Amino acid sequence: METTLAVMAAGIGSRFGKGIKQLEPLGPGGQIIMDYSVNDAIAAGFDKVVFIIRKDLEKDFREIIGKRMEKKIHVEYAFQELDALPEGFSVPEGRKKPWGTGQAILAAADVIHEPFAVINADDYYGREPYRLLHEELSRPHDNSDGVQKISMAGFRLGNTLSDNGGVTRGVCHVDEKGRLTGISETKNIVRTRDGAAVRAADGTETPLDVDNLVSMNMWGLQPDFIDILRDGFVDFLKNLPEGDLTSEYLLPNIIDMLLRENSAEVRVLSTKETWFGVTYQEDKEAVRAAFRKLTDDGIYPEKF
Repeated sequence: METTLAVMAAGIGSRFGKGIKQLEPLGPGGQIIMDYSVNDAIAAGFDKVVFIIRKDLEKDFREIIGKRMEKKIHVEYAFQELDALPEGFSVPEGRKKPWGTGQAILAAADVIHEPFAVINADDYYGREPYRLLHEELSRPHDNSDGVQKISMAGFRLGNTLSDNGGVTRGVCHVDEKGRLTGISETKNIVRTRDGAAVRAADGTETPLDVDNLVSMNMWGLQPDFIDILRDGFVDFLKNLPEGDLTSEYLLPNIIDMLLRENSAEVRVLSTKETWFGVTYQEDKEAVRAAFRKLTDDGIYPEKF
């Protein structure tokens, strides 16, 4: 069964060059994070990658990233635009940003026809989650009962923290069968001497278990999930409060709603991989050192 990797990159900066974190060379051979993501997806068995970008970035993206990737795997492009709205809706005056990760996947509806995984362009997830998701997506799934069969890579909280400040994580609630029952969006989680804690504005800390599983927006979805996104986007826009210029149509919220409606079953695929991301400018050197070690350990070649 063919599988696709959807890379959400529409949030990339308006100009290519210095300071755009998705294009920051972080690997020892000058690799950007997307190089590692696509390399790991190919190794896991994915057949196609869809880059979801903005239309105004297409020429530069193809030149700087796409041409290199096209030598390794079948590549398609989709374009997330602010004004790509269902019939009868228009962009509220003053709105500047696109509508979130749910709209990003909708933008790729014409090029995704097979089971697919979703990732962020500027996150490094490690090799194992791609293998787990590919195996799960390759199994036959029957959604005729009206229940979406979804999978999610679950990372240990302690493997996703920054040494340079607090982070927001979706802390997962998982039943004894490994099924997701809910996600608690938790802000300002910091690394502590004893592990991890939520730090309040007054400086007080509530400890968290570093082995708690968290969602890093790495999902495995079936192609008919896009139909659910399409209908849900209309409802989202209908219920948007007047004057709201910032609300987003987000995958975690959509999936949480399906769970509450008993319309989804989410299998959590636990991984011990360490997630890397450049949340803070100071994270760059730590990420470079981590990629250097992965290369020295033989996980990746110096250049690819």
